[in-house]
Amino acid sequence: MHQQLIIEKISSILEATDDSYDVKLTSLLDSAKRIFIAGAGRSKLVGNFFAMRLVHGGYDVSVVGEIVTPSIKDGDLLIIISGSGETEQLIAFTKSAKKIGAKIVLISAKSESTIGDMADAVFQIGRSEQYGKVLGMPMGTVFELSTLLFLEATISHVIHEKGIPEEIMRERHANLE
Repeated sequence: MHQQLIIEKISSILEATDDSYDVKLTSLLDSAKRIFIAGAGRSKLVGNFFAMRLVHGGYDVSVVGEIVTPSIKDGDLLIIISGSGETEQLIAFTKSAKKIGAKIVLISAKSESTIGDMADAVFQIGRSEQYGKVLGMPMGTVFELSTLLFLEATISHVIHEKGIPEEIMRERHANLE
């Protein structure tokens, strides 16, 4: 029962998400010198999934907050994943990156927010009114799972658009596991 509820809810969120986002996000990824991904809590974990797949796709990617993350610079892209667009730490990251000249993308459940106001692009996953309480999906689960699937679909778009064979992706996968 709960599995079907989750599948139906995520499907409805993705159906309400703009179909052109994967093309727009791919264009931003391709025009960036380097890509930085930030989120907090479970949104950061979704960002980690996306970062790994981008590396497999041949992009230069860093996850904000890791000890080896380099400094962001003009021409880089910062992707913020935040359901609310109001997380204080992520607002601070956005302000710093914006001041330096990096482009900012917000992936969010809300079209308008503090981070969204500073961003060069906002990709709203679903519609705001779809994020009320959902049986069996507490505390942001709907946004996080929907965003994970949206970003995996974007990677699928990248792979097909660029013709990246799975063998090449495997060569780029970590071999010190």
